[in-house]
Amino acid sequence: MLFKLSVGNIRRSLRDYAIYFFTLIIGVSVFYVFNAISSQTVYMQVSQDTREMIDTLEYALSGVSVFVAVVLGLLIVYASRFLMKRRNKEFALYLTLGMGKSRISAILLVETLIIGIGSLAVGLILGICISQLMSALVVNMFEADMSDYRFTLSGEAVAKTIIYFGIMYLIVMLFNTVSISKCRLITLMQSGRRSEKMKAKNPWVCVAVFIAAVLALAYAYDIVTGSFRQITEKRLLLSIGLGAVSTFFIFWSVSGLLLRIFMSLKGIYYRGLGSFTFRQLSSKVNTMVFSMTVICLMLFVTICTLSAAFFIKRSLDDNMNKCCRTDFEYSYYTVRDTDEAVFEDPVELFRESGVDIDEYFSDHACITSYYNRSMLFSDILGDHADEMKNSIFYPDIESGVLTYKLSEFNDLMRLYGCDEIELADDEYAVLCNVESMKQSLTAAAEDGCEIVCNGHTLKPAFSRPIDIGVDLDAAPTTAGELVVPDSVVKSEGLMTKHFFGQYNTSDKNEKREIEDRVHDEVIVGVSNYVLDNYENVSLSTYYDSRLSLRDSSIGVGALVTFLGMYTGLIFLIACGALLALKELSDSVDSISRYDMLRKLGVEDKSISGSLFIQTLIFFLLPLILACIHSIFGMKFAKLILEVFGSDKILLSVLSTSAIIILIYGGYMLITYFCSRSIIRNRK
Repeated sequence: MLFKLSVGNIRRSLRDYAIYFFTLIIGVSVFYVFNAISSQTVYMQVSQDTREMIDTLEYALSGVSVFVAVVLGLLIVYASRFLMKRRNKEFALYLTLGMGKSRISAILLVETLIIGIGSLAVGLILGICISQLMSALVVNMFEADMSDYRFTLSGEAVAKTIIYFGIMYLIVMLFNTVSISKCRLITLMQSGRRSEKMKAKNPWVCVAVFIAAVLALAYAYDIVTGSFRQITEKRLLLSIGLGAVSTFFIFWSVSGLLLRIFMSLKGIYYRGLGSFTFRQLSSKVNTMVFSMTVICLMLFVTICTLSAAFFIKRSLDDNMNKCCRTDFEYSYYTVRDTDEAVFEDPVELFRESGVDIDEYFSDHACITSYYNRSMLFSDILGDHADEMKNSIFYPDIESGVLTYKLSEFNDLMRLYGCDEIELADDEYAVLCNVESMKQSLTAAAEDGCEIVCNGHTLKPAFSRPIDIGVDLDAAPTTAGELVVPDSVVKSEGLMTKHFFGQYNTSDKNEKREIEDRVHDEVIVGVSNYVLDNYENVSLSTYYDSRLSLRDSSIGVGALVTFLGMYTGLIFLIACGALLALKELSDSVDSISRYDMLRKLGVEDKSISGSLFIQTLIFFLLPLILACIHSIFGMKFAKLILEVFGSDKILLSVLSTSAIIILIYGGYMLITYFCSRSIIRNRK
């Protein structure tokens, strides 16, 4: 009997609260998909470095899954609270007919079990299917070989999903049992007789609170968008606290002013169902101030997280092409005890060590970097040194500058496939690929800032820095280096020799084989040769390759993208579901009001239009403030992420906007259609 009654209750609830069950299913599927990523890479052919990053990603996703489970658990409990409220009259009828509270709790227990098992089963099936499609994204992320790929089912992800959601449903069962035990018959019977009371707020108090909240929020924005160097941990925490508190009071004040604002717009308020529409909307916002605050902040985090994740991924991909223009770099500095430099030519060093570079490289170039202590970085900035203090790359302007010979630099440019440059005997060029540094360096060059290098007075040859760096790197980090005529350079002081080579094959697998041999025979072999054959000589080496940098870049890009998408999708689902449940709950409460409108002769088209406007504004309110937060949040994030470049931020924001429109906007439309069904067909 209890089982039959429970099934009947669920069947009736599906029509009005389908979005709740839909959210549970999507939550289960998303949870499974991201926890099954590691199983999708088992059959993929990737490098050892990439495999290690995949393991790191697995650990990170497991840790984030705990946080995601908490968010989904709170969502389920919150949704259950609404569902319980909708059934107060039903519970009152059970009590009136003599059913004990323990029996009612048993009914709820059976219903929760059915819902839990059903949503878990459907969600897992959907997640398993989506995870197979996710493999294409994983392959793209890790640039893997999918030839050995096969259908995968992650037993670990299935077990983790069942355990986490089982705990959530257990909490819901306890919550329902406690709620029923505290119910009183008279309270249940009177629950639907009138709507929630709204306490009228003094409009002048609301205006004062709104102005104070906006000013506090503006101060919080100023903290994070002011001077980067002035931001401390305390000031950052202060801005976050002010932002959260200000958001609450903005919604609190707006909820008291919303109706009065619309009433002042007489052309809108008194047109059609305007008065009914905006009174309904005002009632919803008044009862959702705290929830609106939480949803707004979650949307803000979602926008920033997704945008930053997509930005980093795109930037890493572009930076690899921009900053890694050849396959291999080997740098060294050797000195005797007398500080006399040895091994002037890297090629001669290799050959003396028994290394045949033609066996590995089809082309190569060598360049020497000179650290000039007599010329300071401030010299090439002129009057514009102070302008760079807000940059995260703000250098020590009292430090020396790396300098290169023109002839060697052009040799490297030929290897890189870039244009060579020409300099007169009294000219210099600046190298810089860091965006925040370019503006000041360009201004100094346009001013004709002269420098003195080794007794030679030089003027800028170009009106802007050359957008390139010498070393191989995964990101633009050349903040200001010099290229000067050969005659200007003195072979005194610290010098670093750089060897750059292009492997003699274009096949990726063959390049990895060559790289393994280069590591053993060149990097290790040369060091051992110098150690065994030269006394009192120290050898300091550095080496890197495009393949190793690419592997690291792929791992970092995948890590931030998957973590950003995971948390972002869950937050979006939670925000949409919370607003949807409130809207559906209010639609049930307002059935009698809509019935009265029909009796007064209002057409269904006008009623549907009123409901659509309510739903649209209700969903837009937290999103609009979240977007304003995000404008300043992304300005701050741009400073932090400047190492990755800055020209892809717009594309990342557009990608995030598309996801928000798809998911958040989808929830809004589904909520509207479900609400319309409730007020039209409720029996």
